[in-house]
Amino acid sequence: MSNIQCYKAKDGKRLYKFQIYIGTDPLTGKRKKTTRSGFKTKKEAQLELSRIQLEIFKGTFTKQAAETYQDVFKLWIVQYEKSVQESTFVKTTGLFKNHILPSLGHYRISNINVDVCQKHVNEWFNRLQKFRTVKAYSSKVLDFAMKRGLIQSNPMKLVETPIRLEQPDDDGLENFYTREQLLTFLKCLEKENNYKAYVFFRLLAYSGMRKGEALALTWNDINFKDSEIRINKALSRGKDNQLYVKTTKNKKARTIKMDNSTMDILRNWRKKQEQDYLVLGYSTTSLKQLVFSNEVNSFLQPTKTRKWIIYVQKKYNLDKITTHGLRHTHCSLLFEAGATIPEVQERLGHDDVQTTMNIYTHVTNKAKENAILKFVNYLDDSNEETTE
Repeated sequence: MSNIQCYKAKDGKRLYKFQIYIGTDPLTGKRKKTTRSGFKTKKEAQLELSRIQLEIFKGTFTKQAAETYQDVFKLWIVQYEKSVQESTFVKTTGLFKNHILPSLGHYRISNINVDVCQKHVNEWFNRLQKFRTVKAYSSKVLDFAMKRGLIQSNPMKLVETPIRLEQPDDDGLENFYTREQLLTFLKCLEKENNYKAYVFFRLLAYSGMRKGEALALTWNDINFKDSEIRINKALSRGKDNQLYVKTTKNKKARTIKMDNSTMDILRNWRKKQEQDYLVLGYSTTSLKQLVFSNEVNSFLQPTKTRKWIIYVQKKYNLDKITTHGLRHTHCSLLFEAGATIPEVQERLGHDDVQTTMNIYTHVTNKAKENAILKFVNYLDDSNEETTE
């Protein structure tokens, strides 16, 4: 006979569990047991126990390898790790640890229905800006459970996704400078006693490369003769908070043309880097030398660039954008200069043309606003001439 026991969950709630003998393993000869837990009432536990006893009597009972959502997650994450880059894996496990498992982890996989999913999606909606991402990853585990025959359908697919009626103020498409703002920003940077920061932000603004791509650059990636830069890797953060070099975001290398002025600035930085680091006891003459490194000639912490940009924006009272905003700036100004969508997509390494299109739409709207302003100004000028 199996005894139903009461126990306390981590949140202090009283729950019920039981363990039952289900027979002998024919391969090992050892006794097999299965445990069920997480029942809110003793009656609920008794019903499940009776159901299992009946299946054992009929000979139709099969022990599930994964009984709770967390059990399934542990099986899924092993396979998921083999399919993504280390940095993506770290971000994903963070989502599960901080949001998904605290909500769904304790549920028995067979008891998760659309009402349970809707409840927690609504909770994520109320506290998380990127709740859709959390919902999507939680659904992947349920898809995995379906493939393993643990559930018949994925209830997360039936959830009504909440919609935000007000758009957040921090719209990524607004995270860029105009031509005049960019030139002012660079002039202010040039005044500072931090040539490395000036070169770094100048490169981002004139190349459109991602911050991680710039931080992974080595001098052999830069072709001074043909004014080209080869972008084939990126700096990222992996397990145990360690920095490492990975492939680009879309796993494709690209070569971009650069203007002569930026290439001259890079030449000057290479000479200055060699002098500055020689004083620190490091030789930077190797072709595999990082273009941007820290004081011990190793990877520069990505957070450092945020400190640089905030400092100069505050000191000179400039409009606020992020480091990534310089990539948006480059994209926006390319369109204003007349570049086509395929040209911009290729230069920036956008895997999805929709990303390029989103910025193009914004720039087009801006151009429409400028057009009507020019029209009004023209009419005002005409009226003045007529009056005279």
